[in-house]
Amino acid sequence: MDTSHATHRVREFDTEDGIKICADSWGDESAPTVIFSHGGGQTRHSWGGTASQLAAMGWHTISYDHRGHGDSQWAPDGVYDFSAFGRDMHSITEQVGGQPHVVGASLGGMSAMICAGEIRENIFRSITLVDVTPNLNPAGVENIFAFMTANLDEGFASLEAAAAAIAGYTGRPRRKDLSGLEKNLRQRNNRYYWHWDPKFFDLKGDRAAHHPERLNDAVKKITAPIMLIRGKASDVVTETQVEDFLKLAPHAEYVDVEHARHMVAGDRNDVFTDAVANFLQRQR
Repeated sequence: MDTSHATHRVREFDTEDGIKICADSWGDESAPTVIFSHGGGQTRHSWGGTASQLAAMGWHTISYDHRGHGDSQWAPDGVYDFSAFGRDMHSITEQVGGQPHVVGASLGGMSAMICAGEIRENIFRSITLVDVTPNLNPAGVENIFAFMTANLDEGFASLEAAAAAIAGYTGRPRRKDLSGLEKNLRQRNNRYYWHWDPKFFDLKGDRAAHHPERLNDAVKKITAPIMLIRGKASDVVTETQVEDFLKLAPHAEYVDVEHARHMVAGDRNDVFTDAVANFLQRQR
């Protein structure tokens, strides 16, 4: 799809506690807005072009870096809890105005649950959750943490080494073009490090425990249209978690993406983008 006519801008948002949040924006700002919120340890560049493709379809899209991630500021107190991420999403939505749609992967989806289920009802026109439910499979979560912390202190000797580590976790073929990978890494002392605050893994505040019952209660309060997109090979959201979620939100739609794991947008971006576009168009 030709996305060359979708105007791109870099924007900045302020959180209620004064942290600067960096975001990319595409498309006509007068069009209906879709906010993209990435997973923990990722950046706003993780959406595989979906945001720019939707802008080419007539949407105004915003993809932002969580606090402590990418080009957003790090939390001075080193606390990265679910409440803070939910409040940040609320602040961004307030500054965007109107009633946007939101697409949240993993941590971004949890932020959306808290934002819509605890902070302000009817804040979103629709919610798309990407491989995340209130109750996650513990083994899958353990695998994520193992991957993200494996090179936390020592980093990588080269981009090729980082690409090999990603391929080992995702099961995808090793990247040949490493230019996109550079957006998620920063070089220090001739080594490459993930572009997020290592204190993200110092579990404090309400991230010290997952608190699925809190997210369950939040989802029960959401009346906006919801779509859950799962990677069919995901070990984070299994069929058991899907069944539990659909009992919590019986009005939700569900899409299972073949040959995709937890990082659905990166594994099958074409199928993922089509599913999101079709769902949003029906809400429009």
